[in-house]
Amino acid sequence: MKIKSLRLRKMMGMAAALGMRTWFETLDYRVAYYDPRLDPVYPGVRPHIYLQWHEYIPFFLVRRAHGRFTLLVSQHGDGEVLSEAVARLGFNTVRGSSKKGGAAALREMMRLSATEHFVVTPDGPRGPRRVLSSGPIYLASKLQMPILCLGLGYDRPWRLDSWDRFAIPRPYSRARGILGPSVSVPPDLDRDGIEEYRVRVEETMNRLTLEAEAWAEAGTGKAEQYPLPCRRVAHKLLRRHPPHELAGPHALSAEVRRAAAS
Repeated sequence: MKIKSLRLRKMMGMAAALGMRTWFETLDYRVAYYDPRLDPVYPGVRPHIYLQWHEYIPFFLVRRAHGRFTLLVSQHGDGEVLSEAVARLGFNTVRGSSKKGGAAALREMMRLSATEHFVVTPDGPRGPRRVLSSGPIYLASKLQMPILCLGLGYDRPWRLDSWDRFAIPRPYSRARGILGPSVSVPPDLDRDGIEEYRVRVEETMNRLTLEAEAWAEAGTGKAEQYPLPCRRVAHKLLRRHPPHELAGPHALSAEVRRAAAS
């Protein structure tokens, strides 16, 4: 259902953003990287298309607020309030999908692709759950932007009775993320090529998601896990070190702790 009242949309968006910040800042965040230097919180990272499943939208929005990110939001009714909420969290938005507004959205993303990271929920807005649409592969091929898959998970979250089984983490519980490797998609893929990459990326996302969920529930450590720095902490780090100095297996973890405590 579309909400026609601009004032009501703004109020609902403000409430959603405040609620997400308050609730999600209680969580214990840890992340495992294939390459720490690809975390979009650091400047100088080449623009990527970051993919996460619809059920975990707030994880990325809260932890990466006020960065150079543009969120692709459908013109479905649910997108009205989401657009207002993510604007409050410092994200830009482009409205459109393969079913509605796709051509205009593509033109706007082409304009922004040199400077902005894109965040896409490739099974939204209506599912099926954890099934990747072909849209992100087409975008990556058309815009020549690499893809990064995010595997996210909480420790035994509450779940809504919705198509995506939307996950609500328990306060002060564990939140875990795995940032996958960069995937380059060839230009001008035909339909068969798009399907080949769609299946490959979907399998990667589901593998990383199941791993992140198991990691969160088990409460055990990983060999190269790190605290997940918010943007404020990352900026402290970069005043002390260039990004290449934070890529070693232990340097990032130690420096995040020191920056967060200062």
